[in-house]
Amino acid sequence: MADFQRLAPEARKHLRQGPGVWVRLKLDPWLLILLLAIMSFGLIVLYSGSGASEAAVQKQLVRYGLALLGMVIITQINLRLVQRWMPLLYVGGVLLLVAVLLFGVGAKGAQRWLLIPGLPRFQPSEIMKLVVPLTLAWYLASRPRPPHLTHVVVSMLLVVMPVLLIAKQPDLGTSLLIGCSGIFVIFFAGLLWRYVVAAMVLGAAALPLLWMGMRPYQQQRVITFLEPESDPLGAGWNIIQSKIAIGSGGMNGKGWLQGTQSHLDFLPETHTDFIIAVLAEEFGLVGVCALLSLYFLVLIRGLIIAAQAAHPFDRMLAASLTLTFFVYVVVNISMVSGVLPVVGVPLPLVSYGGTSAVTLMASLGLLMSIHARRPQRT
Repeated sequence: MADFQRLAPEARKHLRQGPGVWVRLKLDPWLLILLLAIMSFGLIVLYSGSGASEAAVQKQLVRYGLALLGMVIITQINLRLVQRWMPLLYVGGVLLLVAVLLFGVGAKGAQRWLLIPGLPRFQPSEIMKLVVPLTLAWYLASRPRPPHLTHVVVSMLLVVMPVLLIAKQPDLGTSLLIGCSGIFVIFFAGLLWRYVVAAMVLGAAALPLLWMGMRPYQQQRVITFLEPESDPLGAGWNIIQSKIAIGSGGMNGKGWLQGTQSHLDFLPETHTDFIIAVLAEEFGLVGVCALLSLYFLVLIRGLIIAAQAAHPFDRMLAASLTLTFFVYVVVNISMVSGVLPVVGVPLPLVSYGGTSAVTLMASLGLLMSIHARRPQRT
C-alpha cells in the first residue's frame, strides 16, 4: 500500500505529460470542434438550397474531407522553414498570376484558371490568399516595430501587385480578401495611426479612379447596390429576392425545406453566394444568430492564439488569418442583405464549393500550427 501511494503521484504526472492525439497532430480541439459544427450547419442548409440534392451534399462531404486532410498536413509544416522560402514563394505566385492573364483558361467572362499539363485546373489567386499574409509577416517580422514609412511602402507594394493582377482577371472578391489579409498584417505590425488616417484619405481620393477602372458589369453591381429598385426585373432582381427571403423568415423561419423563395426559384445561387438567405428564410433570425455565434467563437479563438504566440511572425500571421476569415463572413452577409455590392465572396465552410473550403482550412491549419508552437506554461 505504501508503495502504491508513493508511485501513484508519479503515475499521474506521467499520464498528464503523455502527448495526446491533439498534441501529436498539432490540432487545436476547440477550433476543430467549431469548424466541424459550421460544416454540419452548412450541409443541412446546402441540402435545402440545392433542391434536396443528395449528390451535392455527398460531393461537398468529399470536399470537406479533403479540406480537413489538407489542414492536418499544413499543421505539420515547420513555419520557420517556410519563412526561409517566402521570397521564392511570393515571386512564384506573382508569376503564376501573370501566366493566368497570358495563358489562363476562361469561363463565364473571367480568366482565372491555369491549366498545366499533368495537373488539374487550378486558381493561382487561391494560393495567394496564403502567400500574401505569409510574405508580409516574413518581411515585417525582421523589421523594427512600429514599421518605418519605407517598410510600410514596400509592404503595400507587396500587397498591391497581386491584388491588381487578380482584379484584372477579373475577380474583385478575391482581390478584396487578399488586400485585407495583407493590410491586417501591416496593421498588427504596429502601424502608426497617422499612416492609417493618411491611407483612408488617399483611399477616398482614389475612388473616382477605382470607378473608372471597373468593368461595366462591376459598375452595374455598384449602381444596383445603391438603388436595386431601379431595375427590379434585371440587375436588381437578385438582391431584392434575397431581402424578401431574409425578411420572410422572421424570428423562427418557415422550417427546413419549406422556403418558398429558394424552392420556387425566385432566389438565385441558393447553394453558393446567397445560401445565407436560404438559412434566414428557413431557420429565421434564430438560425442566423446560431451560425454567427459559431463564426464569432472562431474569431475569438483565433485572436487568443495570436495573443499567445511568442514570435512576431506568428502573431501577425495568426491575427491576419483570423480577421480575413471573419471578413469572408462580413462581406458575404453584407452583400446578400444589400449592405455591400455583390462581389462573389462565399460564406465560409457553408457555401457550396471546394476551392474556398480547402484554402480556408489551409489557413486555419497554419493557425493551429502557430498554436502548437506557442510557449508552454510550466
